[in-house]
Amino acid sequence: MKWIWPQYSRHRRYSELSDSIREHLDEKIADLMDRGMTREQAESAARREFGNVALIEQRSREVWQWPKLESLLANTKYALRRLRRAPLFTTIALITLAVAVGANTVIFSVVNGVLLKPLSYPDPDRLIAVDHSSQQAGFKKMGIDPSIYFVYREQNTTLVDIGAYNNDELDVTGAGAPEHVRVLDVTDGTLPLLGVSPVRGRLFTRHDDSPGAARTVILTYPYWQQRFGGASSVIGNSITVGGTPMEIIGVLPQRFHFLDQKDPSLILPMRWDRATTALGSFNAHAIARLKPGVSVQQAGTDLERLLPVVIRTFPPPEGVSASFFQSMHLAPSLMPLKGELVGNVQNALWILLASTILVLLVACANVANLLLVRVEGRHHEFTIRYAIGAARKGVSADILLESMLLGLTGSLIGLLLALGSMRVIVRLGAANIPRIRDISVTPSVLLFTVTVAVTTSILIACVPILKNTSPHLISNLREGGRGVGEGRKGQRTRKALVMLQVALSVILLVCSGLMIRTFQAMMHVLPGFTSPETVQTFGFYIPETQIPDSSPELVIRMDEATRQKISSIPSVASVSSGSAVPMDSNSFNNPVFVQNHTYEGNEIPPSRRFNFIAPGFFSTLGTQLLAGRDFTWTDIYEKRPVVVVSKSFASEYWHRPQDALGQRIRVTSTDTWREIIGVSEDVHYDGVEKPAPSMVYWPLMMDNFDGQKQWLRRATVFVVRSQLAGTQSLMKAIEQQVAMVDPNVPLANSETLGDLYAQSMARTTFTLLMLCVSGGIALVLGTIGIYGVIAYSVSQRTREIGIRMALGAQRSAVVGAFVRQGMWLTVAGITIGLVISLATMRFMSALLYGVSAHDPMTYIAITCAVMIAALLACYLPSRRAAEVDPALALRSE
Repeated sequence: MKWIWPQYSRHRRYSELSDSIREHLDEKIADLMDRGMTREQAESAARREFGNVALIEQRSREVWQWPKLESLLANTKYALRRLRRAPLFTTIALITLAVAVGANTVIFSVVNGVLLKPLSYPDPDRLIAVDHSSQQAGFKKMGIDPSIYFVYREQNTTLVDIGAYNNDELDVTGAGAPEHVRVLDVTDGTLPLLGVSPVRGRLFTRHDDSPGAARTVILTYPYWQQRFGGASSVIGNSITVGGTPMEIIGVLPQRFHFLDQKDPSLILPMRWDRATTALGSFNAHAIARLKPGVSVQQAGTDLERLLPVVIRTFPPPEGVSASFFQSMHLAPSLMPLKGELVGNVQNALWILLASTILVLLVACANVANLLLVRVEGRHHEFTIRYAIGAARKGVSADILLESMLLGLTGSLIGLLLALGSMRVIVRLGAANIPRIRDISVTPSVLLFTVTVAVTTSILIACVPILKNTSPHLISNLREGGRGVGEGRKGQRTRKALVMLQVALSVILLVCSGLMIRTFQAMMHVLPGFTSPETVQTFGFYIPETQIPDSSPELVIRMDEATRQKISSIPSVASVSSGSAVPMDSNSFNNPVFVQNHTYEGNEIPPSRRFNFIAPGFFSTLGTQLLAGRDFTWTDIYEKRPVVVVSKSFASEYWHRPQDALGQRIRVTSTDTWREIIGVSEDVHYDGVEKPAPSMVYWPLMMDNFDGQKQWLRRATVFVVRSQLAGTQSLMKAIEQQVAMVDPNVPLANSETLGDLYAQSMARTTFTLLMLCVSGGIALVLGTIGIYGVIAYSVSQRTREIGIRMALGAQRSAVVGAFVRQGMWLTVAGITIGLVISLATMRFMSALLYGVSAHDPMTYIAITCAVMIAALLACYLPSRRAAEVDPALALRSE
């Protein structure tokens, strides 16, 4: 064999063997002739003594042969030849399997990357997310404050270390055009917890993280390449960030990503000052590494005992008492870091994987049905093979081999389809799928595909083998060789496979229908703003180095001047700004006290979402004011104690929005009471599938707010209402107008409110699309299965139909008989599918919004859709049966 022994060919070895045997025979003949025999006598005597030359050659050749392998190769060639001679069957089978296996590979790649693959850090199972909650104040996720961080780090007994981090955005100036970049603030222990080693320079030390130390910064690899061209000499150089010169001390590795966040450009030290730290200010997040052998529960108990120590060690902020923090009953909330990153997406992914597995089962049933019909056409062949002594094992292996060829080839095509479509699938869910960078075709995914291929091949072959390899088939030979027809058992098997396909199709279609109803319900929710696709947003930040805190009104005047310049653009209808826009993931929460409302004991009021806005914010977004008025520039410049609240906030304390006007609220006991001058409609800041938060809208500049004598909002998000929103021409015009006010203020995060709205629904959209694709494929395969059973039945009963037509049977009666046969299978499959759906759809409840898992409209609609598709699949081959010419049908037999 050339591919095993390339230096020798099999034919050459066989030729040399034949030549050697012939030489020995010729020598014997020559020897006998020397003894006096004639040539004929010598040849005859030599051959009698030497034996059968052909048999000797054959036995000698077996030394270089692998009988089992060569038999397999021969059978494979024979099976391939059979598949080539049936191109329609082969094509349908391969396409069906390729689509099903490809879908499974794609979804398993997502499941593997998000749920199964460990985090790409050393000892990831010991990494935990550290959070805090307060049931009394309504905080489920508060994060961590500096006072808790210091006590945890100094006095815990269960953690190797703890690190805090926060996200920010700052301007980089001084070298080239000003740039607004993402920044990650970390304590000195955060990056070492994740096992980071810089490719250039070093990481932060405790000295770097101290408030009095020289300012330092670390670059991420992409920013190093983009801004500095990857120059090694960058270490030790200075860069101006947020108006402050900072020394570059390191560059992070190219493959490093901080948790599941968008990659920042710069890493800065947190620089918390322990000497001036007070209780509160939960504006950071934290991670920690458990000591070996310590559980999450043990760490939670250890940290819980330290919270009273925190309250005793650090003073409360001005205007708040220590008893206030005691009454909050803070509790640590620890979770494995992987679980924190994945969140609640796992339910959706497991359901998607289950749906693609169901599609695979439908595909297997479909191909098995096709193969069953094909194998039944070989009954006569199998009968003869049994009659001459063939074993059942050999016949079964023959069927399995053909199935394996289909399964492996279809799976290979499916894998290629998965590789091609992976980017598209990931892009569809990129906005809301965690760990998106970890989704790829890994060895485990390839192993999964191989397992699916082998399992699929075996499943496809099982039914044909069981139905067509019985030794009792030899009885067909005694009956005259009529083995090609179908028996009742074969009919029952095909019908059972079709009912299975219909049942699985119904289950998948119910899932799809429920997600469609969810999407419709979400689309009918009034988000609290109008025409989001016409609202352009971008970030705007005025650093203290440009305008100091001693002149806060200058910051507001720059904001107002910028607004006026943007308003002069012809296509702009209105413009305003705020600290956040709906669905941008920015949140600021605090409890709010209501004047004249009685709080028992140490009762803490519920937490409210804050937004700091400029005049015109509501009108630009299209948010209605249900009562009262909006802020004015006079309110802001004169720092009038006014505030606007949402309808849900007003409804908690007063019956009507109008009744809230004139009431007063504040955050801390030292704050000025602020009068409610307006009530807005509720806005879904967290997505339409979540309840609208209770909002409080504050002016951009205030005195005596949140325990601070002066409050100023420097970082804002501008909102611009324009028909050209989302276009480069509008942003270019905006940049030109902003540069006329201050050329050193870069714009950031340019996107439309419509983009944010779409991103908030990305996970639902992704799940909906994948389930609809799965359900559609299953319905098509199920319909094809019904069509195939009826068409095959028609082809096998042609003579019977001809006799019935000759005896006067009506065409409608013939059509009706076959349609009833197919619809009976359909009804049985639908019934099974509905029963299973009613029992299992509760697992989808977490993905649904505004619709029950047992929504009757969905079940009725799916039933009707499957019935219509099945009726069409039954009618087409049945009509062909009614067109049979009786004379031709009888003559054909």
